[in-house]
Amino acid sequence: MPFSGPAEDRLAIHELVASYGDAVTCRDGDAWIANWAEDAVWKLPAIPGMERVEGRDAILAAWVAAMPGWPKQINFQRCGAIAVDGDRASGHTYTDELNTDTEGKVERWLNRYDDEWVKRDGRWMFASRSLTVLHIGPG
Repeated sequence: MPFSGPAEDRLAIHELVASYGDAVTCRDGDAWIANWAEDAVWKLPAIPGMERVEGRDAILAAWVAAMPGWPKQINFQRCGAIAVDGDRASGHTYTDELNTDTEGKVERWLNRYDDEWVKRDGRWMFASRSLTVLHIGPG
């Protein structure tokens, strides 16, 4: 069951997930927020103040506020499961991040996002992302 539903939809979700990671690495807020539905929810329970952020505008504001704390970030995202059911889908994504903070400390973060996706106007977007940190260690 890791991957089910139409291949065309699964490919589009893979590309959505990849574009998310690319936008983070490129620090492109416009490209990054374009991946989110207007009524999306972003959950980062390990980061104080970002436990639950609701709505595209609030999500972008939280991301913009957080990014100066990480002046260098390389972000790879890989789908681990996608189950498509019409215009909705769910699954999970693994992230591999190499982060440098403002003091030059480098850490490697390995995470899992539990994702919900929605297809609107023929385009897949994030409806919800909930992060679980799996490992933080030296870069």
